[in-house]
Amino acid sequence: MNAERVFVDTNILYYAFDRFGGAKRERARECLDGLWEEDRGALSLQVLQEFFHNCARKLAEPNALALAREALTLYRPWLREATTLDTVLRATQLMELAQLSFWDALIVASAAEAGAAILLTENLSHGQVIAGVRIENPFR
Repeated sequence: MNAERVFVDTNILYYAFDRFGGAKRERARECLDGLWEEDRGALSLQVLQEFFHNCARKLAEPNALALAREALTLYRPWLREATTLDTVLRATQLMELAQLSFWDALIVASAAEAGAAILLTENLSHGQVIAGVRIENPFR
């Protein structure tokens, strides 16, 4: 078993819950299921906040809020490190060094602090390494 920690970005988590997500939903679920089985998943409070916001706005489910709240509780164990001012300051450095938006830089900084070797996202360049974290787009 490969014990690398994997940080999950908001879009991957969201697709797993979007019943109209098609192939992306299936792939996202496959990734998350594997991370659960191997206890390798990590995410941040930012990811959970963005996930909840997107579910409330976009999911075509009559019980979207209840489903999103349940997911917040379910994924609580994946909060490996708290976001601190040091995390935010590191993100501001990554903004400049890697030419990222602040929010993407905060995701990368959080992934690095969580000890993740991999960041699953479709928002950054596949194969790029930032702050020691390798970016992987699972939908490629």
